[in-house]
Amino acid sequence: MLNGQVVLAEYNPEWPEDFARQAKRIRTALGDRALRIEHVGSTSIPGLAAKPIIDILLVVVDSTDEPSYVPALESVGFVLRIREPEWHEHRLFKGPGIDLNLHVFTVGSVEIDRILLLRDWLRVNLAERQLYEQAKRELASQTWKYVQNYADAKSEVIEAILARAQAGRSTA
Repeated sequence: MLNGQVVLAEYNPEWPEDFARQAKRIRTALGDRALRIEHVGSTSIPGLAAKPIIDILLVVVDSTDEPSYVPALESVGFVLRIREPEWHEHRLFKGPGIDLNLHVFTVGSVEIDRILLLRDWLRVNLAERQLYEQAKRELASQTWKYVQNYADAKSEVIEAILARAQAGRSTA
């Protein structure tokens, strides 16, 4: 529960290093069971203010096959916090040592493409990055009962950006 404002931090050039250390921890634990490990979310976009929480995308063969990856992640300090079978079979772990969210999806999930498209588009499109940051700052200044309410409130601007990114990708 938050019952307050969301705190955004200015972009920190140490965030990619934090990701790299955690990606190595994940790769060591899972080996080739980690099909893809990506730094995603606002901390992965240079110049963008963000909640100082590293978001990591982990792609596995089947996120519902928890015995194939959960014990290995738990052995290196990750804690499974959320199962969302109704939303792309998403699993969320909290991480050791730093504030992070490890998002696990099954290979081929459409959500993987959306997450990476948004990240890549915001990395190269300054106007879109500024629009997104402005929306985030306006929403962060409001009082939220839960952080998820803040995240949900960003959906409209994210969907609009994704639509333009998809159109931009189609013409490229």
